Amino acid sequence: MPDQPPSARLSTKTDKKRKRQTEESSRKDTSPQGRSTNNKSSDVPSKKKLKKGKGELQQKQNLQNTEGIKGAQRENAINVSIGLMDGRLLADHLVQKARKLNKDLTAVELNDLCVSDSVFRDTTSFNSTRSLDQLATFLKTFSPDSGAGLSKSSEETGTPHTLVISPAALRAADVVRALRTFQNKESIIGKLFAKHIKLEEAKQFLQRARTGLGVGTPTRISDLIESGALKLNELERIVIDGSFIDQKQRGIFDMKETHFPLLQLLNRPELNACYKRKEKPARILVF
Repeated sequence: MPDQPPSARLSTKTDKKRKRQTEESSRKDTSPQGRSTNNKSSDVPSKKKLKKGKGELQQKQNLQNTEGIKGAQRENAINVSIGLMDGRLLADHLVQKARKLNKDLTAVELNDLCVSDSVFRDTTSFNSTRSLDQLATFLKTFSPDSGAGLSKSSEETGTPHTLVISPAALRAADVVRALRTFQNKESIIGKLFAKHIKLEEAKQFLQRARTGLGVGTPTRISDLIESGALKLNELERIVIDGSFIDQKQRGIFDMKETHFPLLQLLNRPELNACYKRKEKPARILVF
């Protein structure tokens, strides 16, 4: 074979080198490793999206669970410390709350709002949870003959033996429903709160109906006493809805707009006369 010119030999080597590079490139593309690498790179975005989607879904579920737990806690919120206080502690608790809610009160003004610890009945022996479904049992526990007289009423209209004081009208409406077991034709539970009930309508009800239990808010009850429609000559007990906490974690003792009207009501001359009766003096129970 005749010798090729140098330029021809260089061209042949270049062609062979290009051919080998092309073959190696083809083998890499068709090899399992090459396919795996290519697939892996193409799958990365979808896996990231999937992971992100799962993370968002989990966050939503966690949020829903948290909101559900908080809602349940609000719905059944109870200040358990109230049930652990005897009369002395309760009287002091009311004074301390008044001082905290209005730091401008003088010593004389604060003294006028004080309620004697002797008028509080000790209910610390009540071991059940102070939830609304236990209110009827609570009343029976601290009433003569296991509450046999709770369904009765005076023959005189507008003369209850029990007053239940709640922080707000909506809560008072719930209390009325919880105490339906004590209602009958001769003893109707008095709705002594402002929710869809005007003051004049409440007066008319008390003037015509016999009622053993009255449920209401401090201001409305005080107004009805002032008007003479609500009579207290047979009042045996005042029950303060003290353990209940609303959605903002506030009870009747925690809000200025309810605590001070409550203290003013409890210190009314008409109620002070009930506390000092020789026979069946009225007492305050905090639920």
